[in-house]
Amino acid sequence: MLSSDRFFSPNPQQKTAALDLYSSIQDLPIISPHGHVDPGLFVPPTIRLGNPIEVLIQPDHYILRMLVSQGITLDTLLAKDNPRAIWKLFADHFYLYRGTPSGLWLTHTLENIFGITEKLDSSSADRIFDRIEAVLAEPDFTPRALFQRMKIEVLATTDPVTSSLEHHKAIRQSGWSGRIIPTFRADDMLNLVATNWQENIRLLSTVSGIEIIDFRSFIAALEQRRSYFRSLGATATDTSMMVPETIMISPQEANAIFQRALKGKATMEDARCFSAQMVMEMARMSVEDGMVMQLHSGVLRNHNPEVFARFGSDMGFDIPIGSEFVNNLKPLLDRFGNHPKFTLILFTLDETMYSRELAPLAGAYPALRLGPPWWFHDSWNGMTRYFDQVMETAGLYNTVGFNDDTRSFLSIPARHDVWRRASANWLASLEVRRLIDHHDAEQMAYEMAVGLAKRAYHLEQ
Repeated sequence: MLSSDRFFSPNPQQKTAALDLYSSIQDLPIISPHGHVDPGLFVPPTIRLGNPIEVLIQPDHYILRMLVSQGITLDTLLAKDNPRAIWKLFADHFYLYRGTPSGLWLTHTLENIFGITEKLDSSSADRIFDRIEAVLAEPDFTPRALFQRMKIEVLATTDPVTSSLEHHKAIRQSGWSGRIIPTFRADDMLNLVATNWQENIRLLSTVSGIEIIDFRSFIAALEQRRSYFRSLGATATDTSMMVPETIMISPQEANAIFQRALKGKATMEDARCFSAQMVMEMARMSVEDGMVMQLHSGVLRNHNPEVFARFGSDMGFDIPIGSEFVNNLKPLLDRFGNHPKFTLILFTLDETMYSRELAPLAGAYPALRLGPPWWFHDSWNGMTRYFDQVMETAGLYNTVGFNDDTRSFLSIPARHDVWRRASANWLASLEVRRLIDHHDAEQMAYEMAVGLAKRAYHLEQ
């Protein structure tokens, strides 16, 4: 099913160079510094993964959204009572994924994780389902064993600021050698007009042990939680904003907004100012405690209100929108852009920002790094566009390698493999044009696969 030279240029000289570069990195360990795999999978050590639907289909919103776009309901896809019927439905429609990242990832997973080389369609659905079930039942097919087999060196999860991190603690206490670390995410605390914001503040007060009565005590509680996350191995934070805005307001004004929010009287303008100020606060905290700051923007989340009301978030209805960084980030960069202890990694779903704004910014400010092509652009074409638009201006060493950003544990090797093949093909194009020599290309390939991510996220130890 999978050709060994897939993705590479048909130009013989470039393909030969790409295959050589890829061979030098294909078996390197996986660094996964940003993702959404459930750490509970790894506690206790004998836990099983579930059935084929629970493992491959239902956690993957890339797969779900395509089927929903064809009129198949989430009620049908998320049902628990008949996994074989859902698998058969998926197989009947697998042709929809031809040429898409989801189709390529799943094909890679079937072949490399389950040993399945038969094409998935209506006629093979039952045979492949039975094969997956049989493999899932094997004694050594546990998340911990797969973690080692996949050569994952480190896996970062994404965790709410109020999480007890009980799974992370249990993993550490078990003595297992696998490195799984949390990532601090405070989005639930930053949106004043969210329906459950006051409840979140009460929960933050409880878990931090700090009575939150004003803006100052709120900041103290966040700092306490950051320290707790760091004690369990966290090296990074993650913040999501539709628009990447930053402003500086006085402590008195911040507290006035906070007090209105506590009383349920915050306005939309209050919410905008508060979230923009809190990005500044998160940057200040990162300077002080050394945690890498990630900022994801350019996406309107939960675009379909009916789906959100019935099924919650992360069902495939987050849609890219336009962004602006040069002016919106200037207050933050004025204050922290040159600070030697600050690292800010920027992500966007607005590709028009790459060459015009993000690459020039990252190519100038020592605190800035560019995250990889993300989400809708986590694809062969998306990676190719990213290399073309970013690398000349920012330079490779102002980027951070690859993030798989997935909830689907078994798809991690497939996603990294696409990145490594895309990297090798891009570097081979530079080599055959004599823009770099082979030694440079080999070093750059290693950096793109492993080195950049390790350094950017402080994962060297």
